[in-house]
Amino acid sequence: MKTYSDIGGWNDLQTNQTGRSSGHPIRNKNYEDEAVFSALDLGSNNCRMLVAKPEKNSFKVIDSFSRITRLGEGLSSSGYLSPGAMERTVEALKRCALKMQQRKVTAYRNVATEACRRAQNCQEFLERVIEDTGITLEIISADEEAELALKGCESLLDQSVPHALIFDIGGGSTEVLYAKLDKQVGMAVVGSVSLPLGVITVMEDCGGGDLCERTYTEVTEHVERLLQPFEDAYDISTVVSSGSAQMIGTSGTVTTLGGLYLGLSRYDRNTVDGLSLDFKALRAMSRRLCRMSPQERAVEPCIGWQRADLMLAGCAILEAICRLWPVGRLRVADRSLREGMLLEMMQAVTYKETAVRLV
Repeated sequence: MKTYSDIGGWNDLQTNQTGRSSGHPIRNKNYEDEAVFSALDLGSNNCRMLVAKPEKNSFKVIDSFSRITRLGEGLSSSGYLSPGAMERTVEALKRCALKMQQRKVTAYRNVATEACRRAQNCQEFLERVIEDTGITLEIISADEEAELALKGCESLLDQSVPHALIFDIGGGSTEVLYAKLDKQVGMAVVGSVSLPLGVITVMEDCGGGDLCERTYTEVTEHVERLLQPFEDAYDISTVVSSGSAQMIGTSGTVTTLGGLYLGLSRYDRNTVDGLSLDFKALRAMSRRLCRMSPQERAVEPCIGWQRADLMLAGCAILEAICRLWPVGRLRVADRSLREGMLLEMMQAVTYKETAVRLV
């Protein structure tokens, strides 16, 4: 269930024993002037949040937060969130809660994805998050995760190209969505698939972040096999071969490659977001990273030590997607679930006199 919550000030937020927000409808006659929205996305690798105010048909970001917490560390082998991973994540969520309070957030949505979907001790983690931070996390399905990512990327789509492939290489899973664009009907999701592997799971399953060439190839071929039933179901290759498809990547892997391609001395979202990259350039950068040691990758300005051991896993997954569907160019999107949630919340709210119910 989607949770759009008007908290009317941070101190009004309460939670019941089930861990879900509770309360009554709140009316605010000056909602249009006072509305502040936040969207929090807790993944297997990152904790990200945007705080924004509505602006015409979009929004203006007034604050943000991003931290690599590796919540899914060790999950693929143990089935549990580790104490260290939970501690790091709770500390990051405390920062998010503080920002929500400082910015006087009036409506929010906080979602968790693959790590929480899979962990056997997820409920214990959710209860700790509520107790320590006041934040209630909503675990969303892989299908909704893909749809929100599509909504967040919608403004980057070329409306003259009738089909689109959008993918997100996460820490614990990889989502691929196939959509059709129609000028009259609008955008429609044709199908989506979630693979139970991402940069953390691949890195851990392969014994570390320094994949040898043979292992890199094996990962790529494995991902291709996992994606083949999705290809068979929708015959996407036929659309790609006719030149009627476009591709958008929303993951940290592709945004990092975008920064490397531009030779940035420091990552700049405004420069990378919307960048178009040729598949040959993507492959060349991936192969260059393969020849580096983890230490060499860590000193790259757009990678750093926190991503150095994850990049090759992401590149191997990316190469599989590009090989299976050779669109030829990839548009980089430094936007995803958070932007999708913000747009969805803002579109759901009527500003003149709004009642938003705590669920």
